[in-house]
Amino acid sequence: MIKNTTYTFLLSMLAMLFLCHLAAKAQHQPEAAHIAPAPLYNDPIYDGAADPVLIWNREEKSWWMLYTTRRANMPTADVSAYYGNRIGTASSSDHGQTWIFRGYLDLEFEKGWNTFWAPDVVYHEGKYHMFVVYIKGVRNHWGGKENIVHYTSSNLWDWTYDHDLSLSSEHVIDASLYKIPNGTWRMWYKDDAKGGITMMSESPDLENWTTAQQPIIEGKEHEGPKVFKFQGYYWMLTDEWHGLRVYRSKDLDHWEKQGLVLDTASKRVDDQPTGAHADVLTFEDMAYIFYFTHPGRKSHLETDPDKSFYENHRTAIQVAPLMFENGTLKAPRDQSFDFWLPDGNND
Repeated sequence: MIKNTTYTFLLSMLAMLFLCHLAAKAQHQPEAAHIAPAPLYNDPIYDGAADPVLIWNREEKSWWMLYTTRRANMPTADVSAYYGNRIGTASSSDHGQTWIFRGYLDLEFEKGWNTFWAPDVVYHEGKYHMFVVYIKGVRNHWGGKENIVHYTSSNLWDWTYDHDLSLSSEHVIDASLYKIPNGTWRMWYKDDAKGGITMMSESPDLENWTTAQQPIIEGKEHEGPKVFKFQGYYWMLTDEWHGLRVYRSKDLDHWEKQGLVLDTASKRVDDQPTGAHADVLTFEDMAYIFYFTHPGRKSHLETDPDKSFYENHRTAIQVAPLMFENGTLKAPRDQSFDFWLPDGNND
C-alpha cells in the first residue's frame, strides 16, 4: 500500500514538473501556429492607417505600431485627406495577434494644424528617436516644403521636438534609420526635388547629419526606403507603387537591384491590390514585413470614379512572412502563416 502511494506521488510530481516546463516554454514561443490576422490593423477613427513602423516599448513591455493617419472617411477636396495627418499609435501585448488603438501623438511645435507623415523610430542610449516628415499647415493640393524632423522620447508617448534636419533639399520624406557596424548611423530618404530618388545621410549621434551629395538608388521615382539585415545580407526595399523593389548589399554601399515583392493582389481580406511603404522586423532566421494596402482600388495609385471617397481612400495594415529564397526575398501573403512577435526588442 505504501509502495503504491509513493509511486502515485512520484507520478504526480513528474506530471506537475512536465506541466510547469510546458508553461515556461509557452512564455517564449507558441505551442501551435498563430495565424496572422488579415487585416492586421485598421485605424478605428479615420480608417486611413499607412506607413507603419514597429518598435518594442520597453516601459509597457508590448509592441507598438506608429503610422500616418489619413482621414479616409472624411470626404475632402482633392488630396487634403493626406494633409493635416497626425501620427497614430497602436499596441499589442499578445505577440502581435491583436492591436489596440492608443491615440494620436501630439507633435506640434508651431502654431496651427500641421502635417506629419511616415515616422521611423529607433532606440539609442536610453531614448527613443523619431524622424518624421513635417509639412506646415493643411493643403488641398500636393505641395509645400517637406522636412524631416527629429524628436526624442523616454516612453514613446511624450515627444520633445529637437530640430529640423538640413539634408539635400527642402523636399525630403520617408526616413529609414540603420546603425552600421562602425557605430555610425545612416539615414536613407526620398528627395522629391531630385526626381523622387533615394539619398543618404550619416550621423555619429543622431543629432548632426551630413548633407548627401550623391543618390544611392537612382532611376524611376520611388519612395519609402527601408533598410535591414537578414540572412547574411543587407536589404533595402523601396515602394514603386506597384509593389516593393528589393535591393541586396554586402556592405551597405553597393546595392544590387532585384525583383519585386507584394506586387500581386492577395486573396486575404483587404490585402489588395499591392503592398506599399513597409517596415520589417527580423528575429534570427525569421522576418515579417508590415505594409499598407488600398483595398478599395484596382491599382495602388488609381481611384475609381464609381466608388465612394471612403472606398477609394481607406487603407489597411497587413503583415506577411519575409523569406530568403534563391538569393533574394519573397513575401508570400496568400496563405495562412505562423505569426508570433517574441517579447523584447530586436535591436
